[in-house]
Amino acid sequence: MADEVLISLRGVTKVFGTGDAAFHALRGVDLDIRRGDFAAVMGPSGSGKSTMMNILGCLDTPTEGTFQFEGFNVERLSRDERALLRRKYLGFVFQGFNLLARTSALENVELPLLYRGEKPVARRQLAMAALRQVGLAQWWDHTPAELSGGQQQRVAIARAIVTNPIVLLADEPTGNLDTANSIEIMQLLSQLNQRGITVLMVTHELEMAAFARTIIRFRDGLVAATETHDTPVTAAAS
Repeated sequence: MADEVLISLRGVTKVFGTGDAAFHALRGVDLDIRRGDFAAVMGPSGSGKSTMMNILGCLDTPTEGTFQFEGFNVERLSRDERALLRRKYLGFVFQGFNLLARTSALENVELPLLYRGEKPVARRQLAMAALRQVGLAQWWDHTPAELSGGQQQRVAIARAIVTNPIVLLADEPTGNLDTANSIEIMQLLSQLNQRGITVLMVTHELEMAAFARTIIRFRDGLVAATETHDTPVTAAAS
């Protein structure tokens, strides 16, 4: 259901270190992410946005507070249970692409399926389908060095969606790209969102955040403001 709350944080804190050396990265965050939303997370360095994304990605846990995802209280899960949750529900896209250099686009996209124990024929079929979704099926046998930056990020997105996640977490996905490639990647993320994937993206760029329906601004470990648009700013302006 489109307006259903998928992710809910209540009173989430994150403290690194102890005593006088303690650093409070998050100071009591309350936040709801609705199923099917496209949310851009913004804020200055040290504002807590990356810490929050690590928690949302089940890569870290809160010091205090509750984190509900699809009805699970994530803060109560073991490390192995969080890993299973990541594998089943989440896809990740990073600024640096994180592709294996001597491996073809197809083999890079197959990796999450390999970890899930899928058989070779099924892996290849699913990986090719993911490459078709990002417009790179004809480049399946090319290594990262034979691809442009924009194409490499498309391969990374294909790898993130090959397991059919319900949430895609993107950390500065256009940070290493020029403007034209950045816009193409944002258009691709928008298309995936329109197909039902909830997208959570960290960005410093207002032009890229304008593709989102919700903009969440962090400051000093708290949500300072949330803006919601019925349609993305870019769609409204076109």
